[in-house]
Amino acid sequence: MDTVYVVYWSQSGNTQAMAEAVGAGAEAAGSKAKVVSVSDVSADELKDLKGFALGCPAMGSEELEDSEMEPFVAEVEKFAAGKTIGLFGSYGWGDGEWMRNWTDRMKAAGASVPGDEGVIANDAPDDEAKAACEELGRTLAAL
Repeated sequence: MDTVYVVYWSQSGNTQAMAEAVGAGAEAAGSKAKVVSVSDVSADELKDLKGFALGCPAMGSEELEDSEMEPFVAEVEKFAAGKTIGLFGSYGWGDGEWMRNWTDRMKAAGASVPGDEGVIANDAPDDEAKAACEELGRTLAAL
């Protein structure tokens, strides 16, 4: 892809760091990366793309952030069929249930999720999580 969109919501900066790693991976693979906060993009901008990445930390009782990210994801579900959607995010408690639910939700909408799972990091992304995010960016760049 010419440009890989990486749309994220971050409170502490951990998911933003993951988003930047996804973008770096896409750029290393020869694509441009548009790493953007969910508040600065419309879901309509993603409709014609083969794939893109979405990032959100676990909130509350392991769910997506509900004021910005949840409504955005609900819009994406309407056109997700046939798309490749990379998912990523950080968490500070629980076991990653929010990511499993999000992955299942995107698959139920007809999208494919690289590796059949999202990339997660417990709190700040360590080197392994950053490498997985970079790989996700390379995967999306190859679409």
